[in-house]
Amino acid sequence: MTYDETIDYLYRQTPEYQRIGDKAYKPGLDNSLALDKIVDHPHRRYKTIHVGGTNGKGSTSHLLAAILQESGYKVGLYTSPHLVDFRERIRVNGEMIGREFVVEFVEQYGKQFEPVMPSFFELTMEMAFLYFARQEVDVAVIEVGLGGRLDSTNIISPGLSVITNIGFDHIKLLGNTLPKIAAEKAGIIKAYTPVVIGEMGDTEITQVFIGKAQSMVAPIVFAERYMNNFTAERRESCWLFHADGYPGVKGGLNGPAQDKNARTVLTAVEVLLETGCNIPKEAVYKGFANVTAITGLTGRWQQLQTSPKIICDIAHNAHGIRYVAERLRSENFGRLHIVFGMANDKDVDTVLSLLPEDAAYYFAKASVERAMNEKALARQAETHGLKGNSFGSVAKAVSAAKENAGKNDLIFIGGSSFIVADALLHPSFSG
Repeated sequence: MTYDETIDYLYRQTPEYQRIGDKAYKPGLDNSLALDKIVDHPHRRYKTIHVGGTNGKGSTSHLLAAILQESGYKVGLYTSPHLVDFRERIRVNGEMIGREFVVEFVEQYGKQFEPVMPSFFELTMEMAFLYFARQEVDVAVIEVGLGGRLDSTNIISPGLSVITNIGFDHIKLLGNTLPKIAAEKAGIIKAYTPVVIGEMGDTEITQVFIGKAQSMVAPIVFAERYMNNFTAERRESCWLFHADGYPGVKGGLNGPAQDKNARTVLTAVEVLLETGCNIPKEAVYKGFANVTAITGLTGRWQQLQTSPKIICDIAHNAHGIRYVAERLRSENFGRLHIVFGMANDKDVDTVLSLLPEDAAYYFAKASVERAMNEKALARQAETHGLKGNSFGSVAKAVSAAKENAGKNDLIFIGGSSFIVADALLHPSFSG
């Protein structure tokens, strides 16, 4: 098979949750354990760090990978979803997995995997685990796909678990209260393994984490309590973080909530140091400042153009959009234009209620099955005082926004990772 034929096979044989939603979700670890046995448990050949949470786990994973790489480790990084290229999910020292390995993996193991009937995520996760072993990485940072307790990645035995925060998302699958969602996320806490909690949440959520950690005899560290004298100052093009032992850390990720991610990562670094990792201070500074260049991270308050200024961000639920709306209010612009779309399984009304009314909206439908109809979204948005036009594709919406925007205006593109993915393929940005 060619590479393109192989990717087509993966999508056809193993439905992808990111594209079709709940129908592709297979809770439980049986499939993952079966696949892992076929390839002889590759994740046992290197150390791992497990990163879960509702929002910020992608940024946190990339920051930890960048810092570890700058410390001299060979680092695997497994994240999801991808935006443009499937290979974004699997990287070693920032380099995407080779096309030839993707083809060889499917050719060698496809027939053995088919009786298991794995999901797309289960299969690509196992591909990542084997690739990291073949590349002889020292450590791999593994991002949870969905939830935690029943997520495919939960077959690993990490040296550190990180849970960034808890918010409402995937309610049908994880529960309709924050404590229920926290219990699912807490499922990645392992026996005798330290866990860092980025944001404590309310008392009930905190108690969920404490109870799980105590039952597993796992040392638990709350970043909000642990990182003393932490402050964050947002500059025009970066964040500047200060904490005991880490004065003047420049954050290369300029998006909303990166202050919370930074505090989580700095705490995780301190815990890793306590477990014997060699992480020089210089590596922390370089990792934070150069994370996008080191790891290839995209889609986090990413500036695509300067005049007019165009920003995209993959925040896709109320917890994340709240920070985006706050950040938009702090920007300077003549007029605000928002290219917006959502997946059809999100809490649309809550998200729309957070968006600014004084903006021109371009409602769009992304090119995936899960995308919400743009006209239905526009009608629902109008009940929240948000007015604009609807477009059958992100490309058309982006083109209309660019045509209408003055050079001092701001265009924001978001609401879903699918919207951002389609936008990045727009001729204005992809060439």
